[in-house]
Amino acid sequence: MAESAVLKDRKHSRWQWVEPLILLSPAGIWLLVLLVLPTLVIFELSLVPNIKPGEMVNPSGFENYLRVFEPIRFQVMGRSLYLAVGTTLICLLLGFPVAYWIAQMTPKRWRNLLLLGFILPLWTSSLLRSYAWITILRPTGVLNTILTTIGLPPLELLNNSAAVLIGMAYSYLPYMVLILYASVEKLDKRLLEASADLGANPIQTFWKVTVPQTIPGIAAGSLLVFISGLGDFVDPELLGGASSMTAARLIYNQFLGATQNWGFGSALSMVLIAAVSIAIALLIKYGDREATTQR
Repeated sequence: MAESAVLKDRKHSRWQWVEPLILLSPAGIWLLVLLVLPTLVIFELSLVPNIKPGEMVNPSGFENYLRVFEPIRFQVMGRSLYLAVGTTLICLLLGFPVAYWIAQMTPKRWRNLLLLGFILPLWTSSLLRSYAWITILRPTGVLNTILTTIGLPPLELLNNSAAVLIGMAYSYLPYMVLILYASVEKLDKRLLEASADLGANPIQTFWKVTVPQTIPGIAAGSLLVFISGLGDFVDPELLGGASSMTAARLIYNQFLGATQNWGFGSALSMVLIAAVSIAIALLIKYGDREATTQR
């Protein structure tokens, strides 16, 4: 009996990996076909200088990557990084108070309705939202009409970085609010009450109690907005004008524009993929560490 049980356990341990493999195979195939293989194709193209549509792929070196870091292209990458970081900070500064107000200061019966109000803009096309901001920010638009009516000078807010930041912040603020709301809603109110009982003022309570408990949500929301902003094409194209060249627009020009240099466009894409991968790795490393510390 004992030997039979041992053999049965060995047989079970020998095949216990099959069930997880079967369960994970659909997701694995999906990632392989739609993520890994396309990325490998892009990497192969990035090693071919001056490749045109329909030409044979013959990898020859890292010349395209050296072009990415030329001063004029480095300036474009820096502008994309500036817009992504600026959008993330704006969304964080605006989204945290809103998420806190909805999660902690609003009756439960109104919370879902308020969250729905933030989600509603996402039901429309990003293109329509950008054109709406053009209507508001253009020299004869809604905003300047109001300013001139009350006796103030009109503002030049279109076709510059300020317009792009406004449009991108508007586009990604709902994502930040939703993620922060899920984190703020789980705040341990006993710690807040203990902080007040120990004589801490609201500012001290916010920095020493509220923020440490919501760091995972802050990191996740910031990463989502940063990645989305880094690859945004519509808002910089429509609101920034011809002078607002970004990495996404530069990649578009290499594949579908007049330049038609797929190798250089692929190298730019790989640089963005590497930047996003590093950001995700940092979130996984330090986000898990903070979550473990809080426990």
